[in-house]
Amino acid sequence: MDNLKILVVDDEERMRKLIKDFLKVKGFSVVEAADGEEAVERFFADKNIGLILLDVMMPRMNGWEVLRTIRKVSSVPIIMLTARGEEQDELQGFSLGVDEYISKPFSPKILTARVEAILRRTNSMDSDILACGGVSLDRASHTVTADGNPVDLSYKEFELLEYFIQNKGLALSRENILNHVWDFDYFGDSRTVDTHVKKLRAKLGDCGNQIKTIWGMGYKFEEK
Repeated sequence: MDNLKILVVDDEERMRKLIKDFLKVKGFSVVEAADGEEAVERFFADKNIGLILLDVMMPRMNGWEVLRTIRKVSSVPIIMLTARGEEQDELQGFSLGVDEYISKPFSPKILTARVEAILRRTNSMDSDILACGGVSLDRASHTVTADGNPVDLSYKEFELLEYFIQNKGLALSRENILNHVWDFDYFGDSRTVDTHVKKLRAKLGDCGNQIKTIWGMGYKFEEK
């Protein structure tokens, strides 16, 4: 996912900028298109687009036409953004292959969370096994081994380890970890992260040393 880009398609420049700013904070690269024809051109010109945020009501070529065109050749995840919230519109979107349907106005934080959830779900289809150093995590069976030995983790410890491995080698702030593992509606503080990291390290034994502390910021998961 290192080169993954998100194509944001909306005829309102203000809306594109709002979405782009929130996605960039999460580390995503963003490609913009102001109408349907430009969206199709950009999609076929860039092989690294991994998800599309697509408005419905646009000039030159509307969102439904863009959706039909892209679905003829690609199963790339698509989230439809629209001011229309009628059930019939949503049913039409899903019948054409939409992955998510979000009505305006929406919370940019919730939109970002939906994007991340879809990308995690899409990636999990490639492999249920995540591994780094001596740690192996099986998402299908919800099991973990460290140096070949089974490790009994709580649900949140499992999610925390999964997030670490997915972002191995990257410095992750406590706030970032809270937002992704405990979701945006969590009202705790960074001590929750520290407590879970401490327990996770202990349960992983020698492999717990792969979780490095970045003083004043957060943590990084590294190879042995």
